[in-house]
Amino acid sequence: MPFKISLYLLFFLFTISAKAGFLLIPMDETTQQNHLKAYGITYWTLEKQYKVSWLLNYRGGSFLLPDAPEIRKECQIRGVSFEPLSDAETNVILAEIESPSQNMEAVVLERTPKVAVYTPKGKQPWDDAVTLVLTYAEIPFTAIYDEEVLEDKLILYDWLHLHHEDFTGQYGKFFGTYKNTPWYIEQKKESEALAAKLGFSKVSESKLAVAKKIRDFVIGGGFMFAMCSATDSFDIALAAEGVDICEPMFDGDPSEGNYQSKIEYRNSFAFKDYILERNPNEYEFSDIDMTTKRKVPMEKDYFTLMDFSAKWDFVPSMLCQNHTQLVKGFMGQTTSFDRNLIKSNVLIMGESQYNGEARYIHGPIGKGFFTYFGGHDPEDYQHRVGDKPTVLDLHPNSPGYRLILNNVLFPAAKKKKQKT
Repeated sequence: MPFKISLYLLFFLFTISAKAGFLLIPMDETTQQNHLKAYGITYWTLEKQYKVSWLLNYRGGSFLLPDAPEIRKECQIRGVSFEPLSDAETNVILAEIESPSQNMEAVVLERTPKVAVYTPKGKQPWDDAVTLVLTYAEIPFTAIYDEEVLEDKLILYDWLHLHHEDFTGQYGKFFGTYKNTPWYIEQKKESEALAAKLGFSKVSESKLAVAKKIRDFVIGGGFMFAMCSATDSFDIALAAEGVDICEPMFDGDPSEGNYQSKIEYRNSFAFKDYILERNPNEYEFSDIDMTTKRKVPMEKDYFTLMDFSAKWDFVPSMLCQNHTQLVKGFMGQTTSFDRNLIKSNVLIMGESQYNGEARYIHGPIGKGFFTYFGGHDPEDYQHRVGDKPTVLDLHPNSPGYRLILNNVLFPAAKKKKQKT
């Protein structure tokens, strides 16, 4: 009998020690079947008030979640790979990450960021990569536009994405090619009507007011993410405050004489010393964008993510988490940024290995941060007006879309001081 009791006791102890206490959501290249939905699982877990850790540089930036039946079930429903871990196995992983010899760090995620997408009403989800991937990953967001911004509703959110907007009031510089198309004519009418409703005589004036509200949101501690034309047009609008840079077909009167000399670069978030494109028929805002200057064959169009110290530079490390450092390039109205026109305090996190152009940049503004990502859609190389929507079920492991979702989770991280 004592021998039998001892066997039962040993079996019990073995069962307890082997029991999984955590779930690892692996984010490496070979193990995770759906990287994009893994971010949605992490967000959902935070919503359920569970503690989550982001394991920077460990197997592609994996997530460590508590082992709970509802989390396992949700992973299975969404098709997200997970690995049960015992407490002992978890401690081994955390000890490895903590080792000074390893370029890794465990960052606690403590809350779900409130997400807003600045987008005009009526836009389809596939018009914007961020809206598309948030929907696919099942991360909730609120669509807002000029009225909400000017009513100071940004204070309700932690993270803001700027749809591919033109903040200069030049209607995306589509005039040369699309001025006679019904959608362009209708878009112009709607923009003018909204500006008048908000009390402005010009669209450029209403967009400047919106840009300044967004600037104040970031200065106050908000997180702003922008892609494609929202990046340079936002910066240009701030720098051109009080200067009419619009030609008559955009705002009804001539542009201001010698307006280039009146641009205040210090008001821009990321760029300096750029030259504005004066020709209204040119599909370009300035020489910030490299689209017309780059000579990159599609098969060679890749950019490399920079390698940062997870322990010392955990912010850019977090934003660059991926299962590959080499990311497929993609084009847009603003494809990439001339690195010679980027301010010295702005961090280049991704650059083309072909010609050194910057693709992915980040910087602090006041108490907040901004990230600019060049290009329109990471899985549509040369997106054109009227193109079919990207089907993300065909790209569940997209490295380019992962960069977007890194930014969405960034505000969830527990604040800690940078090491010096």
